[in-house]
Amino acid sequence: MFLWAKRAFDVLFSLTLMPFVGLTALCLLVLNPFFNRGPLLYVQPRMGRNCRAFAALKFRTMQPAARISRGAHDPLETDRITSLGRFLRRTRLDELPQVINVLRGDMSLIGPRPDYFHHARHNLRVIPGYRQRHAVRPGISGLAQTQLGYAAGLDATTAKVRADLYYIQNAGFRLEAWLFWRTLVVVFCRHGT
Repeated sequence: MFLWAKRAFDVLFSLTLMPFVGLTALCLLVLNPFFNRGPLLYVQPRMGRNCRAFAALKFRTMQPAARISRGAHDPLETDRITSLGRFLRRTRLDELPQVINVLRGDMSLIGPRPDYFHHARHNLRVIPGYRQRHAVRPGISGLAQTQLGYAAGLDATTAKVRADLYYIQNAGFRLEAWLFWRTLVVVFCRHGT
């Protein structure tokens, strides 16, 4: 019952957000040539449910690069973030296209945050419990994001995995509603990067 209701809420809430995604995309099409030159969307392979790769969508916030050179536990390349990209990240607007991933069934609104596929393959080998966090659909937000924020480094990623496993083991209507509320608080109070 819970999983069915969760999926139904994911789809309905994502459909409600689609006009806002379209409006934001139109605004960015006008602003990008001046403040964020390059493609509108950033598509990256992420590890999803059952450790399968899927194409995660985001509004691009960084200067385009030929390939990702950052290691799995290296800090974020903040020097590549554009001025408009900083605003998109701070307001979480860069995450909006992921509602398309939710509608496609790749993601959920709430769940373990999906990692870049090649970093995730590394984490499968070095972090206990990392494979188990992929038993459910990954989420746009989740317990680790609302409690721990951005995870950089092996220790932070290990803590994120513990939070994700707690979520999976205790998933239900009450925890889901609390995490949805916490996500709204984080977004509207602009916590984190």
